[in-house]
Amino acid sequence: MNAMSPAVVAASKLGLTFQTNDGPVQALSNVDLTIGKGEFVSFIGPSGCGKTTLLRVIADLEKPTSGTISVNGMSPEQAREKRAYGYVFQAAALFPWRTIERNVGLPLEIMRLPRAEQAQRIKRTLDLVNLSGFEKKYPWQLSGGMQQRASIARALAFDADLLLMDEPFGALDEIVRDHLNEQLLELWARTNKTICFVTHSIPEAVYLSTRIVVMSPRPGRVSDIIESTLPKERPLDIRETPEFLAIAARVRDGLRAGHSYDD
Repeated sequence: MNAMSPAVVAASKLGLTFQTNDGPVQALSNVDLTIGKGEFVSFIGPSGCGKTTLLRVIADLEKPTSGTISVNGMSPEQAREKRAYGYVFQAAALFPWRTIERNVGLPLEIMRLPRAEQAQRIKRTLDLVNLSGFEKKYPWQLSGGMQQRASIARALAFDADLLLMDEPFGALDEIVRDHLNEQLLELWARTNKTICFVTHSIPEAVYLSTRIVVMSPRPGRVSDIIESTLPKERPLDIRETPEFLAIAARVRDGLRAGHSYDD
């Protein structure tokens, strides 16, 4: 992170322990992380390492049990109340009885924005994700990739500076995923949003990110933070370059070093 850029997310000694019927489960331990404005930060690690839990803590969907965290200088709860972030889930989670424009506009209805402003924002965000012309379609009439783009549009509709994305392309085939990765980078370049992105894919993390946060198995800890040296303009074939492969190898080494194979 640029030392001069304001912190969008700042966590210090963050921990979270769930109380279960089988006893306490430590999901996060001693997480220190600062994310600056305009960064694209990916979280990668084995299943159960706490990367989605960390995203949910940022979103105030889970409460930490130790340490501190702020979002845009506020508590996560205050940030949620001020709608300081958009959240994109693993599944598109669109209402099948609502058209695409009405799905995208749902947060705006809840905010009780004037109808003219709702229409303007819906049009702008559908343009951003290349879904103009599909406003009157229903989710079941769209491909999985288009549904996920509609989900991203919904998260962008109220124009929050922070976008939280939990494996949004994980269920899609590789060709569609590549295309949406390209489109997401273009969207990020146009909007200058701060993006926190959870993934299991090393190539996806390296291709998209300005920094890659490597997490160890439970209890989830930050085992490495890798700064990307790739240029902001990234055609897909950059993934075949020595520089890309070197970053991917470091991520792989970090995952291997942090993983216990004795579990």
